[in-house]
Amino acid sequence: MGKRVLVLGAGGCGKVVREVARSLLNIDGTPIYEFVHFLNDNSEDAIGKIADIEKYRDWYSDVICGISNNTVRKQLLNQAEELRYSILVLIHPTAYISPSAVIKAGTVVEPKAIVNANTVTHGGCIISVGDIVDHDVIIYEFVHVNAGAIVKTGARVESDRKLEAGEAVPGYGAAQYKPDEQ
Repeated sequence: MGKRVLVLGAGGCGKVVREVARSLLNIDGTPIYEFVHFLNDNSEDAIGKIADIEKYRDWYSDVICGISNNTVRKQLLNQAEELRYSILVLIHPTAYISPSAVIKAGTVVEPKAIVNANTVTHGGCIISVGDIVDHDVIIYEFVHVNAGAIVKTGARVESDRKLEAGEAVPGYGAAQYKPDEQ
């Protein structure tokens, strides 16, 4: 039997997150997540309201947030962690993640995104469709790298920042990369 996951937020971003979760398969081709349900305050697609997250704890051990607002995503993931939910990392099968990259809890990597060598993506981030995050980058907590953005070599993206679609973040070069910043 597959796992159950709650997606916090049933808007556009939440629907993408649900599809990423549903795209993940076991080696035998069965879904890893058999039940992927929303909590949302204003959606007919939701099984309940976000304020009711605690009452779903016995049925769902895993949670991910599909809300693009960084502040709200931070609050909800922190609340879920306090309630002892397991905070997921979801990576779409078409994304490329370097074996030396680190993707931390609460992060979603959408289809066709690239996260290159020696990059660290801290918790609660959204790496959207078609993003390019080059090597030796650090993306701090609760960042949204919007669709088609490019984060150049050695860049640092500060916590809570939202990169706009197609935005390019200047890099600093691999020579200035400091592994102790991770």
